[in-house]
Amino acid sequence: MPLNQDQRNQLKQLPGVDRVIVHGSAGGHFDAIPKSVLIPAIRWAIDRLRETVLHAATPLDAAAFSLDALVEAATRRADRIMAPRLQRTVNATGVVVHTNLGRSLLSPAVLDRLKLISSRYSNLEFDLEKGRRGSRYSAVEDILCELSGARAAMVVNNNAAAVLLCLDTLAKGVEVIVSRGELVEIGGAFRIPDVMAKSGAILKEVGTTNRTHPRDYESAIGEATGMLLKAHTSNYSIVGFTASVALPDLVAIGRRHDLPVMEDLGSGTLVDFSKYGLIKEPTVQESLAAGVDVVTFSGDKLLGGPQAGIILGGPAHIDRIKANPLTRALRIDKMTLAALEATLQLYRDEQDALQHIPTLRMLTLPPSLIQARAAELKTRLEGIGGDRLKVELMDLSSKAGGGSLPLLNLESRCLGVTLAGKSANAMESWLRHHTPPIIGRIESDRFIMDPRTLQEEELDIIEKAFADMLAEETGTQEK
Repeated sequence: MPLNQDQRNQLKQLPGVDRVIVHGSAGGHFDAIPKSVLIPAIRWAIDRLRETVLHAATPLDAAAFSLDALVEAATRRADRIMAPRLQRTVNATGVVVHTNLGRSLLSPAVLDRLKLISSRYSNLEFDLEKGRRGSRYSAVEDILCELSGARAAMVVNNNAAAVLLCLDTLAKGVEVIVSRGELVEIGGAFRIPDVMAKSGAILKEVGTTNRTHPRDYESAIGEATGMLLKAHTSNYSIVGFTASVALPDLVAIGRRHDLPVMEDLGSGTLVDFSKYGLIKEPTVQESLAAGVDVVTFSGDKLLGGPQAGIILGGPAHIDRIKANPLTRALRIDKMTLAALEATLQLYRDEQDALQHIPTLRMLTLPPSLIQARAAELKTRLEGIGGDRLKVELMDLSSKAGGGSLPLLNLESRCLGVTLAGKSANAMESWLRHHTPPIIGRIESDRFIMDPRTLQEEELDIIEKAFADMLAEETGTQEK
């Protein structure tokens, strides 16, 4: 499209990058901006103004071409470039172990330990007693064995890595028998069959999707068989006409045929949740007591610690796994070790764990506390919203999340918010772009917030966010 005379004149008014730098530097606006960020930010501001000129139906106001305006635009752009991409968010979804929002929260005691170890030298791989190189796994091996009843332990960077490493070590080139009903897929489309293929193990399926019997394993065992694998379906459940082989029965089959039995628990737990009114989930201790040779599970789901893949079992198997060259590629760093050790120490007293590990605390939060928190937030929001903001208390449910306890619906008292003149989708988007972002969910044309996953100080954040949103809406209406 040909340019008109007004556009040609205004394009000539665009300053060079150097002029903007000199002007902004003179006023101290660019003092805290590195040159590697500043120059692209200024170019972006000039290019944006050029594009506006080229597409504007009428000439722009002269103020748009001032050096002050360009300095301000470049500064805002630089601030956005330098802002951390990983942000703290407010989880109002009611999903406790929210994978997209960082899964489990760490307790203050864990954070104190993490800060100390990560900011100072440590005996990560130094044996203080013997005065020579040691193993990093010694930081957590003893306490893992103490809490679980295992005889040996090690940790890698996540549970998928743990499964891969165990199969590569113990079942490479041999058949691993798995029930069809346990060929699970976890987040990000990672599937047990794919992990097995990468490990070099040969998958042999038995049974059907909904029913597998001991005879299915017995008839499938042959000369090429090297392992029996049980994968706990922690992120889904098959109900109705079903049958599966209990772990003790599978262990008995393995013993008869001199085959190791491995269990992938996925979201492993050291706490029997059924004691607290929740759905029964097999514990790590129960798996080991059943005689399983190797068990793997996540550190950042129901355990409530950092991302890690925990491997427990007997010394013969664990020593072989530790010696696998893949171990170095999958090992965890000092910060993960520090956080995991501090989290595990809380489990020495189960009541301490329930009180101080945020994941456990939120899962077992009494309904009375949720009700009180919902009522307080409702009062706060109604105090700032006038007639336009409507807040209802709604009986809805929370979720464990993170591929854990799929059938568990936790009763909760949620807030359903509507704002006159603003849709629930628009409200959700506004709050998602707030600093810090507030993440909720939409149901029945309402923005829903579940107090179960809100931390105490976050009520202030939500109150201020809604006050800012209302003030912005009021200003827009007045204009």
